[in-house]
Amino acid sequence: MRTILTLFCTLFAFSLFAGMQQFTLDNGLKILVKEDHRAPVAIVMMWYKVGSADDQAGVTGVAHVLEHMMFKGTPTYPAGVFSKTIGRLGGQANAMTSNDYTAYFEKIATEHIQTCFELEADRMQHLTLDAAAFTQEIKVIQEERRLRTDDNPQALTLERFLATAHLIAPYQHPVIGWMNDLQNLTIHDVRTGYQRFYAPNHATLVVVGDVSPTTIYTQAKKTFHSLKKQPVYSHKPQQEPPALGKKTIDIHGRVKIPMLMRGYTVPSVKSAEKTPLQHDPYVLEIIAALLDAGDSGRLQHHLVRDRQQASSVGVDYNLYTRYETQFILYATPTESHTLETLAQALEHEIMQLKTQPVSETELQRVKTQLIAQKTFERDSLFGQAMELGLLETIELNWQTLNQYETQIRQVTPAHIQTVANAYFQDTRQTDARLTPQAGAHT
Repeated sequence: MRTILTLFCTLFAFSLFAGMQQFTLDNGLKILVKEDHRAPVAIVMMWYKVGSADDQAGVTGVAHVLEHMMFKGTPTYPAGVFSKTIGRLGGQANAMTSNDYTAYFEKIATEHIQTCFELEADRMQHLTLDAAAFTQEIKVIQEERRLRTDDNPQALTLERFLATAHLIAPYQHPVIGWMNDLQNLTIHDVRTGYQRFYAPNHATLVVVGDVSPTTIYTQAKKTFHSLKKQPVYSHKPQQEPPALGKKTIDIHGRVKIPMLMRGYTVPSVKSAEKTPLQHDPYVLEIIAALLDAGDSGRLQHHLVRDRQQASSVGVDYNLYTRYETQFILYATPTESHTLETLAQALEHEIMQLKTQPVSETELQRVKTQLIAQKTFERDSLFGQAMELGLLETIELNWQTLNQYETQIRQVTPAHIQTVANAYFQDTRQTDARLTPQAGAHT
Protein backbone atom coordinates (compact mmCIF):
# COMPACT_ATOMS: atom_id res chain seq x y z
CA MET A 1 0.00 0.00 0.00
CA ARG A 2 2.81 2.43 0.87
CA THR A 3 4.41 1.80 -2.54
CA ILE A 4 1.11 2.55 -4.30
CA LEU A 5 0.60 5.73 -2.23
CA THR A 6 4.14 6.92 -2.94
CA LEU A 7 3.70 6.27 -6.67
CA PHE A 8 0.37 8.14 -6.69
CA CYS A 9 1.87 11.13 -4.87
CA THR A 10 4.82 11.26 -7.26
CA LEU A 11 2.62 11.07 -10.37
CA PHE A 12 0.19 13.68 -9.02
CA ALA A 13 3.00 16.05 -8.04
CA PHE A 14 4.46 15.69 -11.54
CA SER A 15 1.13 16.47 -13.20
CA LEU A 16 0.01 19.24 -10.82
CA PHE A 17 1.35 22.10 -12.94
CA ALA A 18 0.59 20.63 -16.34
CA GLY A 19 -1.57 23.22 -18.07
CA MET A 20 -0.38 26.00 -15.75
CA GLN A 21 0.15 29.40 -17.37
CA GLN A 22 0.98 32.87 -16.08
CA PHE A 23 0.24 36.26 -17.64
CA THR A 24 0.72 39.90 -16.61
CA LEU A 25 -1.34 42.82 -17.91
CA ASP A 26 0.20 46.21 -18.64
CA ASN A 27 -1.37 47.60 -15.45
CA GLY A 28 0.47 45.02 -13.35
CA LEU A 29 -2.33 42.52 -12.72
CA LYS A 30 -0.91 39.00 -12.52
CA ILE A 31 -3.04 36.17 -13.88
CA LEU A 32 -2.44 32.52 -12.97
CA VAL A 33 -4.47 29.90 -14.81
CA LYS A 34 -4.43 26.18 -14.01
CA GLU A 35 -6.38 23.70 -16.13
CA ASP A 36 -8.29 20.96 -14.30
CA HIS A 37 -10.99 19.40 -16.45
CA ARG A 38 -12.52 16.94 -13.98
CA ALA A 39 -15.75 18.95 -13.68
CA PRO A 40 -17.29 21.92 -15.57
CA VAL A 41 -16.57 24.35 -12.72
CA ALA A 42 -13.83 26.76 -11.70
CA ILE A 43 -12.47 28.61 -8.70
CA VAL A 44 -11.94 32.32 -9.35
CA MET A 45 -9.81 34.10 -6.73
CA MET A 46 -8.66 37.69 -6.48
CA TRP A 47 -5.72 38.11 -4.10
CA TYR A 48 -4.54 41.47 -2.74
CA LYS A 49 -1.14 42.08 -1.16
CA VAL A 50 -2.57 43.49 2.03
CA GLY A 51 -3.23 41.89 5.39
CA SER A 52 -3.06 42.76 9.05
CA ALA A 53 0.74 42.91 8.76
CA ASP A 54 0.17 46.10 6.75
CA ASP A 55 -2.11 47.68 9.37
CA GLN A 56 -0.49 50.59 11.16
CA ALA A 57 -0.55 51.08 14.93
CA GLY A 58 -3.75 52.87 15.92
CA VAL A 59 -5.69 51.69 12.88
CA THR A 60 -5.38 47.92 13.21
CA GLY A 61 -8.14 45.88 11.63
CA VAL A 62 -8.42 48.02 8.48
CA ALA A 63 -7.54 45.16 6.11
CA HIS A 64 -10.27 42.99 7.63
CA VAL A 65 -12.80 45.85 7.65
CA LEU A 66 -12.15 46.34 3.93
CA GLU A 67 -12.91 42.67 3.32
CA HIS A 68 -16.38 43.28 4.81
CA MET A 69 -16.90 46.54 2.93
CA MET A 70 -16.06 44.92 -0.42
CA PHE A 71 -19.52 43.33 -0.28
CA LYS A 72 -21.30 46.65 0.38
CA GLY A 73 -21.67 47.65 -3.23
CA THR A 74 -20.61 50.00 -6.01
CA PRO A 75 -22.63 52.47 -8.09
CA THR A 76 -23.03 49.76 -10.76
CA TYR A 77 -23.73 46.86 -8.40
CA PRO A 78 -25.35 48.18 -5.18
CA ALA A 79 -25.13 46.45 -1.81
CA GLY A 80 -26.21 42.82 -1.93
CA VAL A 81 -26.11 42.48 -5.72
CA PHE A 82 -22.69 40.79 -5.80
CA SER A 83 -23.66 37.82 -3.60
CA LYS A 84 -27.15 37.56 -5.12
CA THR A 85 -25.72 37.45 -8.63
CA ILE A 86 -23.27 34.67 -7.80
CA GLY A 87 -25.98 32.75 -5.94
CA ARG A 88 -28.43 33.07 -8.82
CA LEU A 89 -25.83 31.51 -11.10
CA GLY A 90 -25.50 28.55 -8.75
CA GLY A 91 -22.15 29.67 -7.36
CA GLN A 92 -20.68 30.51 -3.98
CA ALA A 93 -18.71 33.59 -2.93
CA ASN A 94 -16.70 34.42 0.16
CA ALA A 95 -13.50 36.09 1.34
CA MET A 96 -10.74 35.85 3.92
CA THR A 97 -8.14 38.09 5.54
CA SER A 98 -4.88 36.94 7.10
CA ASN A 99 -1.67 38.55 8.29
CA ASP A 100 -0.32 38.53 4.74
CA TYR A 101 -3.22 38.82 2.31
CA THR A 102 -6.87 39.47 1.58
CA ALA A 103 -8.48 37.04 -0.87
CA TYR A 104 -11.91 36.90 -2.50
CA PHE A 105 -13.20 33.81 -4.25
CA GLU A 106 -16.08 32.42 -6.25
CA LYS A 107 -16.86 28.80 -7.04
CA ILE A 108 -18.79 28.96 -10.27
CA ALA A 109 -19.76 27.07 -13.43
CA THR A 110 -17.16 27.72 -16.11
CA GLU A 111 -19.66 29.47 -18.37
CA HIS A 112 -20.14 32.23 -15.76
CA ILE A 113 -16.48 33.16 -15.19
CA GLN A 114 -16.87 36.37 -17.19
CA THR A 115 -19.55 37.56 -14.75
CA CYS A 116 -17.13 36.99 -11.85
CA PHE A 117 -14.48 39.02 -13.66
CA GLU A 118 -16.88 41.92 -14.20
CA LEU A 119 -17.94 41.94 -10.55
CA GLU A 120 -14.35 41.77 -9.27
CA ALA A 121 -13.09 44.45 -11.65
CA ASP A 122 -15.91 46.77 -10.64
CA ARG A 123 -15.30 46.55 -6.91
CA MET A 124 -11.52 46.75 -7.28
CA GLN A 125 -11.73 50.48 -8.04
CA HIS A 126 -15.33 51.63 -7.70
CA LEU A 127 -16.32 50.62 -4.18
CA THR A 128 -18.87 53.01 -2.70
CA LEU A 129 -17.49 52.98 0.87
CA ASP A 130 -20.56 54.67 2.25
CA ALA A 131 -20.14 56.18 5.73
CA ALA A 132 -23.51 54.89 6.95
CA ALA A 133 -22.73 51.35 5.76
CA PHE A 134 -19.35 51.54 7.49
CA THR A 135 -20.94 52.65 10.77
CA GLN A 136 -23.24 49.65 10.66
CA GLU A 137 -20.57 47.16 9.59
CA ILE A 138 -17.99 48.20 12.17
CA LYS A 139 -20.50 47.25 14.88
CA VAL A 140 -20.81 43.80 13.31
CA ILE A 141 -17.02 43.44 13.34
CA GLN A 142 -16.77 44.56 16.96
CA GLU A 143 -19.33 41.91 17.90
CA GLU A 144 -17.38 39.36 15.86
CA ARG A 145 -14.31 40.23 17.90
CA ARG A 146 -16.21 39.86 21.18
CA LEU A 147 -17.53 36.43 20.24
CA ARG A 148 -14.39 34.99 18.65
CA THR A 149 -11.68 36.54 20.81
CA ASP A 150 -12.72 38.52 23.86
CA ASP A 151 -15.15 35.84 25.08
CA ASN A 152 -12.88 32.97 24.02
CA PRO A 153 -10.03 32.51 26.54
CA GLN A 154 -7.99 30.27 24.23
CA ALA A 155 -8.23 32.73 21.31
CA LEU A 156 -7.44 35.62 23.64
CA THR A 157 -4.37 33.77 24.89
CA LEU A 158 -3.13 33.23 21.34
CA GLU A 159 -3.66 36.92 20.56
CA ARG A 160 -1.69 38.04 23.62
CA PHE A 161 0.96 35.40 22.96
CA LEU A 162 1.58 36.79 19.45
CA ALA A 163 1.65 40.37 20.75
CA THR A 164 4.30 39.32 23.27
CA ALA A 165 6.35 37.17 20.89
CA HIS A 166 6.46 39.93 18.25
CA LEU A 167 7.35 43.11 20.11
CA ILE A 168 7.28 45.39 17.05
CA ALA A 169 7.22 43.04 14.05
CA PRO A 170 4.15 43.09 11.74
CA TYR A 171 2.55 39.95 13.19
CA GLN A 172 2.05 41.65 16.53
CA HIS A 173 -1.40 42.90 15.51
CA PRO A 174 -4.47 40.62 15.44
CA VAL A 175 -6.10 40.25 12.04
CA ILE A 176 -9.43 41.51 13.35
CA GLY A 177 -7.74 44.48 15.05
CA TRP A 178 -7.60 45.67 18.65
CA MET A 179 -10.99 46.62 20.06
CA ASN A 180 -9.93 50.17 20.91
CA ASP A 181 -8.78 50.70 17.33
CA LEU A 182 -12.05 49.30 15.96
CA GLN A 183 -13.97 51.71 18.16
CA ASN A 184 -11.98 54.64 16.77
CA LEU A 185 -11.68 53.69 13.09
CA THR A 186 -13.19 56.14 10.61
CA ILE A 187 -14.42 55.79 7.06
CA HIS A 188 -11.41 57.92 6.09
CA ASP A 189 -9.08 55.21 7.44
CA VAL A 190 -10.88 52.61 5.35
CA ARG A 191 -10.84 54.73 2.20
CA THR A 192 -7.11 55.32 2.65
CA GLY A 193 -6.47 51.58 2.84
CA TYR A 194 -8.65 50.94 -0.21
CA GLN A 195 -6.93 53.60 -2.33
CA ARG A 196 -3.52 52.37 -1.24
CA PHE A 197 -3.86 48.62 -1.83
CA TYR A 198 -6.83 47.87 -4.09
CA ALA A 199 -5.28 48.19 -7.52
CA PRO A 200 -4.30 45.76 -10.30
CA ASN A 201 -0.59 46.05 -9.56
CA HIS A 202 -1.28 44.92 -5.97
CA ALA A 203 -3.38 41.95 -7.06
CA THR A 204 -3.22 38.44 -8.51
CA LEU A 205 -6.12 36.79 -10.33
CA VAL A 206 -6.13 32.99 -9.98
CA VAL A 207 -8.42 30.72 -12.01
CA VAL A 208 -8.35 26.94 -11.56
CA GLY A 209 -10.78 24.58 -13.26
CA ASP A 210 -12.31 23.50 -16.54
CA VAL A 211 -10.83 26.39 -18.50
CA SER A 212 -8.57 27.32 -21.39
CA PRO A 213 -5.67 29.59 -20.31
CA THR A 214 -5.78 31.60 -23.53
CA THR A 215 -9.53 32.14 -23.19
CA ILE A 216 -9.14 33.25 -19.56
CA TYR A 217 -6.36 35.64 -20.53
CA THR A 218 -8.49 37.14 -23.29
CA GLN A 219 -11.47 37.59 -20.95
CA ALA A 220 -9.33 39.01 -18.16
CA LYS A 221 -7.52 41.45 -20.44
CA LYS A 222 -10.82 42.71 -21.82
CA THR A 223 -12.28 43.17 -18.33
CA PHE A 224 -9.33 44.43 -16.25
CA HIS A 225 -7.05 46.24 -18.71
CA SER A 226 -8.66 49.66 -18.17
CA LEU A 227 -8.11 49.63 -14.40
CA LYS A 228 -5.38 52.02 -13.36
CA LYS A 229 -2.38 50.98 -11.32
CA GLN A 230 -1.54 52.78 -8.07
CA PRO A 231 1.86 53.82 -6.71
CA VAL A 232 3.45 50.84 -5.02
CA TYR A 233 3.06 51.22 -1.28
CA SER A 234 5.36 49.23 0.93
CA HIS A 235 6.29 50.16 4.45
CA LYS A 236 9.56 48.76 5.67
CA PRO A 237 8.73 46.40 8.54
CA GLN A 238 10.49 47.13 11.80
CA GLN A 239 13.08 44.60 12.86
CA GLU A 240 12.69 42.91 16.23
CA PRO A 241 15.26 44.08 18.78
CA PRO A 242 17.56 41.34 20.06
CA ALA A 243 15.77 39.25 22.68
CA LEU A 244 17.28 39.40 26.15
CA GLY A 245 15.80 36.12 27.33
CA LYS A 246 12.67 34.02 27.46
CA LYS A 247 9.35 35.91 27.52
CA THR A 248 6.40 34.73 29.61
CA ILE A 249 2.83 35.98 29.86
CA ASP A 250 0.12 34.83 32.27
CA ILE A 251 -3.55 35.01 31.29
CA HIS A 252 -6.35 34.45 33.80
CA GLY A 253 -9.60 33.46 32.10
CA ARG A 254 -12.98 31.87 32.60
CA VAL A 255 -11.74 28.32 32.09
CA LYS A 256 -11.67 25.17 34.16
CA ILE A 257 -8.65 23.62 32.46
CA PRO A 258 -5.37 25.54 32.09
CA MET A 259 -3.37 25.64 28.87
CA LEU A 260 0.29 26.12 28.01
CA MET A 261 1.37 27.72 24.75
CA ARG A 262 5.07 27.76 23.88
CA GLY A 263 6.46 29.36 20.76
CA TYR A 264 9.81 29.98 19.12
CA THR A 265 10.59 32.68 16.54
CA VAL A 266 11.62 30.85 13.38
CA PRO A 267 12.08 31.59 9.67
CA SER A 268 9.57 31.04 6.90
CA VAL A 269 10.43 30.09 3.33
CA LYS A 270 10.08 33.75 2.32
CA SER A 271 12.08 35.23 5.19
CA ALA A 272 14.89 32.70 4.63
CA GLU A 273 14.86 33.08 0.85
CA LYS A 274 18.31 33.46 -0.75
CA THR A 275 20.07 33.01 2.60
CA PRO A 276 22.04 30.12 4.10
CA LEU A 277 18.88 29.35 6.12
CA GLN A 278 16.67 28.66 3.10
CA HIS A 279 16.43 24.91 3.84
CA ASP A 280 15.53 25.40 7.53
CA PRO A 281 11.76 25.99 7.10
CA TYR A 282 11.39 22.58 5.48
CA VAL A 283 13.26 21.00 8.38
CA LEU A 284 10.89 22.79 10.77
CA GLU A 285 7.99 21.36 8.75
CA ILE A 286 9.42 17.89 9.43
CA ILE A 287 9.90 18.66 13.13
CA ALA A 288 6.29 19.84 13.43
CA ALA A 289 5.12 16.55 11.91
CA LEU A 290 7.41 14.50 14.16
CA LEU A 291 5.86 16.14 17.20
CA ASP A 292 2.27 16.33 15.98
CA ALA A 293 1.27 13.84 13.29
CA GLY A 294 -1.99 12.67 14.81
CA ASP A 295 -1.84 9.52 16.92
CA SER A 296 1.66 8.74 15.67
CA GLY A 297 3.14 12.09 16.74
CA ARG A 298 5.59 12.16 19.62
CA LEU A 299 3.55 14.54 21.75
CA GLN A 300 0.40 12.45 21.45
CA HIS A 301 2.31 9.22 21.98
CA HIS A 302 4.43 10.33 24.94
CA LEU A 303 2.47 13.05 26.76
CA VAL A 304 -1.09 11.86 26.18
CA ARG A 305 -1.03 8.07 25.90
CA ASP A 306 2.12 6.90 27.69
CA ARG A 307 2.63 9.36 30.56
CA GLN A 308 -0.90 10.83 30.61
CA GLN A 309 0.47 14.27 31.42
CA ALA A 310 -1.66 16.04 28.81
CA SER A 311 -5.25 15.68 27.67
CA SER A 312 -4.57 17.47 24.38
CA VAL A 313 -1.47 18.58 22.48
CA GLY A 314 -0.64 20.18 19.18
CA VAL A 315 1.87 22.06 17.04
CA ASP A 316 1.28 24.98 14.68
CA TYR A 317 3.81 26.09 12.07
CA ASN A 318 3.20 27.73 8.70
CA LEU A 319 6.24 27.79 6.45
CA TYR A 320 4.58 30.12 3.91
CA THR A 321 4.48 33.56 5.56
CA ARG A 322 5.93 36.92 4.56
CA TYR A 323 8.09 37.39 7.63
CA GLU A 324 9.59 35.35 10.45
CA THR A 325 6.85 33.48 12.25
CA GLN A 326 6.18 31.32 15.32
CA PHE A 327 6.63 27.60 15.82
CA ILE A 328 3.97 26.97 18.48
CA LEU A 329 3.42 24.00 20.78
CA TYR A 330 0.29 23.93 22.91
CA ALA A 331 -0.99 21.51 25.52
CA THR A 332 -3.55 21.15 28.29
CA PRO A 333 -2.61 19.10 31.37
CA THR A 334 -4.59 16.23 32.84
CA GLU A 335 -6.12 16.77 36.29
CA SER A 336 -3.18 15.13 38.04
CA HIS A 337 -0.57 17.38 36.39
CA THR A 338 0.26 21.08 36.41
CA LEU A 339 1.44 23.54 33.80
CA GLU A 340 4.89 23.30 35.36
CA THR A 341 5.16 19.54 34.85
CA LEU A 342 3.72 19.96 31.36
CA ALA A 343 6.36 22.58 30.53
CA GLN A 344 9.04 20.17 31.71
CA ALA A 345 7.57 17.44 29.51
CA LEU A 346 7.61 19.71 26.44
CA GLU A 347 11.18 20.72 27.24
CA HIS A 348 12.14 17.06 27.39
CA GLU A 349 10.68 16.46 23.91
CA ILE A 350 12.56 19.47 22.55
CA MET A 351 15.78 18.25 24.15
CA GLN A 352 15.32 14.85 22.53
CA LEU A 353 15.20 16.53 19.12
CA LYS A 354 18.41 18.39 19.93
CA THR A 355 20.41 15.47 21.26
CA GLN A 356 19.01 12.22 19.82
CA PRO A 357 19.06 11.56 16.07
CA VAL A 358 15.68 10.66 14.62
CA SER A 359 15.57 7.11 13.30
CA GLU A 360 15.42 6.65 9.55
CA THR A 361 12.19 4.68 9.96
CA GLU A 362 10.42 7.49 11.85
CA LEU A 363 11.79 10.13 9.51
CA GLN A 364 10.66 8.25 6.40
CA ARG A 365 7.18 7.77 7.86
CA VAL A 366 6.82 11.49 8.51
CA LYS A 367 8.10 12.41 5.05
CA THR A 368 5.56 10.08 3.45
CA GLN A 369 2.76 11.57 5.56
CA LEU A 370 3.68 15.15 4.68
CA ILE A 371 3.99 14.52 0.95
CA ALA A 372 0.73 12.57 0.91
CA GLN A 373 -1.05 15.32 2.87
CA LYS A 374 0.21 17.99 0.47
CA THR A 375 -0.82 15.87 -2.50
CA PHE A 376 -4.37 15.36 -1.26
CA GLU A 377 -4.71 19.07 -0.41
CA ARG A 378 -3.90 19.83 -4.03
CA ASP A 379 -6.53 17.40 -5.27
CA SER A 380 -9.27 20.04 -4.87
CA LEU A 381 -9.65 23.05 -7.14
CA PHE A 382 -9.80 25.32 -4.11
CA GLY A 383 -6.64 23.82 -2.60
CA GLN A 384 -4.74 24.44 -5.82
CA ALA A 385 -6.01 28.02 -6.10
CA MET A 386 -5.13 28.72 -2.46
CA GLU A 387 -1.52 27.58 -2.85
CA LEU A 388 -0.99 29.42 -6.12
CA GLY A 389 -2.46 32.68 -4.87
CA LEU A 390 -0.78 32.55 -1.47
CA LEU A 391 2.72 32.08 -2.80
CA GLU A 392 2.38 34.79 -5.44
CA THR A 393 0.94 37.21 -2.89
CA ILE A 394 3.81 36.78 -0.42
CA GLU A 395 6.17 37.18 -3.41
CA LEU A 396 7.56 33.67 -3.50
CA ASN A 397 6.02 32.86 -6.92
CA TRP A 398 4.06 29.73 -7.56
CA GLN A 399 7.05 27.72 -8.82
CA THR A 400 8.15 27.45 -5.17
CA LEU A 401 5.54 24.70 -4.84
CA ASN A 402 7.76 22.50 -7.00
CA GLN A 403 10.45 22.59 -4.30
CA TYR A 404 8.34 21.17 -1.48
CA GLU A 405 8.73 17.45 -2.08
CA THR A 406 12.42 17.72 -3.00
CA GLN A 407 13.22 19.78 0.09
CA ILE A 408 11.27 17.45 2.39
CA ARG A 409 12.99 14.36 0.99
CA GLN A 410 16.42 15.93 1.53
CA VAL A 411 15.98 16.38 5.30
CA THR A 412 18.32 14.18 7.36
CA PRO A 413 18.49 13.36 11.09
CA ALA A 414 21.51 15.67 11.33
CA HIS A 415 19.51 18.55 9.80
CA ILE A 416 16.84 18.08 12.46
CA GLN A 417 19.35 18.27 15.32
CA THR A 418 21.04 21.33 13.82
CA VAL A 419 17.80 23.24 13.29
CA ALA A 420 16.37 22.28 16.69
CA ASN A 421 19.50 23.58 18.41
CA ALA A 422 19.51 26.75 16.32
CA TYR A 423 15.92 27.87 16.96
CA PHE A 424 14.60 26.22 20.12
CA GLN A 425 16.47 28.59 22.43
CA ASP A 426 15.45 30.78 25.38
CA THR A 427 16.15 33.96 23.42
CA ARG A 428 13.59 32.89 20.81
CA GLN A 429 11.03 31.48 23.26
CA THR A 430 7.70 32.87 24.45
CA ASP A 431 5.44 31.05 26.91
CA ALA A 432 1.78 31.92 27.48
CA ARG A 433 -0.01 30.29 30.41
CA LEU A 434 -3.79 30.35 30.61
CA THR A 435 -5.09 29.59 34.10
CA PRO A 436 -8.56 29.74 35.71
CA GLN A 437 -9.36 33.10 37.23
CA ALA A 438 -10.68 33.22 40.77
CA GLY A 439 -14.35 32.25 40.81
CA ALA A 440 -14.38 31.00 37.20
CA HIS A 441 -17.20 28.53 36.52
CA THR A 442 -16.96 27.95 32.75
